[in-house]
Amino acid sequence: MEIKTYRAASVQEALALVRADLGPDAAVLHTREVAPGMLRWLGAGRQIEVLATTDDSRVPSRLVETLDDVYDAGDVYESAEPLPRTDTSLFSDDEPFLPAQALARTDFDPQSRFRQQLADTAHNGVELSELAQQLAPDDGLARLYAELLAEQWPSEIAADFVERVRSQADPQEHHDSACLRQRVAKLLEAQLPACRQIVLEPGEQRIVALVGPTGVGKTTTIAKLGAEFRVRQRKRVGLVTVDTYRIAAVEQLRTYADILDLPMEVVATPREMRGAIQRMADLDLIMVDTAGRSPRDAVQLQELKAMLAEARAHEAHLVLSTVASSLSLTKTIEQFHGVGITSLVLTKFDEAHGLGHLIDLLRTKRLPISYVTHGQNVPDDIAPAARRELAMAIIGRGGERDAA
Repeated sequence: MEIKTYRAASVQEALALVRADLGPDAAVLHTREVAPGMLRWLGAGRQIEVLATTDDSRVPSRLVETLDDVYDAGDVYESAEPLPRTDTSLFSDDEPFLPAQALARTDFDPQSRFRQQLADTAHNGVELSELAQQLAPDDGLARLYAELLAEQWPSEIAADFVERVRSQADPQEHHDSACLRQRVAKLLEAQLPACRQIVLEPGEQRIVALVGPTGVGKTTTIAKLGAEFRVRQRKRVGLVTVDTYRIAAVEQLRTYADILDLPMEVVATPREMRGAIQRMADLDLIMVDTAGRSPRDAVQLQELKAMLAEARAHEAHLVLSTVASSLSLTKTIEQFHGVGITSLVLTKFDEAHGLGHLIDLLRTKRLPISYVTHGQNVPDDIAPAARRELAMAIIGRGGERDAA
């Protein structure tokens, strides 16, 4: 089944995109409001995200445009009776959007949403914790737990955080969602690793390499960082690429180098790397773009290690896509550890449907985080990592609203 994602400034505009692309028989799987919490200061505005497909029997067989359309499609909700209509005033702009099936409920409240989340979790084969089953009567804690699960938090970690918040907060705070999320943010922030960006000291040259698997955004990130230091910080920056394997990789980086007026070298061997570094001896920052390497290919990783040793790189930032699974990210860090990685760059925040799967990885590996990226635009879609903003982003939309 093919699922496509659409984003627009309003539900109506998003549904219009769905209809134009998939036709009138498209089915809406899920809608929600998105705006990455830690990047809101860059001006990211409210957007509506819609997931849709042309082949899914679990949702209405036609594109729904309004709440009335959802109610009239009562036969798709495992009921032969028409669904009762709901007072649409219950749905405010401040409420997160829910799957289409949930819109038809007449008891829309945090408990209802929590029960729906529990049902979805059970349906996916996840064993519910005792805490999760006890929280249903408690609106604030139930809402908190459901929101964390919706942000892809592992159920056991979400339950642990909610239990700790429940034990620390005063009873009257248990119904205050904003207060509860702030407590989660503080707990999470304390467990995240340090954040450390590239720092250029006067009179010293810095050589920084970006490494990682294929397709994670190394070349685009190199261009963003090059623009940051060349244009905004007025530093002398040079680019070196070792990525001679990927089609058009050299041309892509050379285009960025020409636009930014940066010197660029293309190398294929350790000896050529040594010569390139020597020719850039008068620059403040040399950024090395490496070829994507499979974490399972020991020979490729050894070649990469030899190349970085010849460059005498001061820093090696491992670039990871937040779209990848927690297991994949963990294995990648373990395999690249021998290369000498010093920090992490987290990319594709704009494509991830929740960041909760990063928690265990960040808590256990303890590598500093340098930058996060959230799009392809050079040089704008990048931000220095900061623990508070990262914690808010992992908590999700609720954390963003409270931080405003």
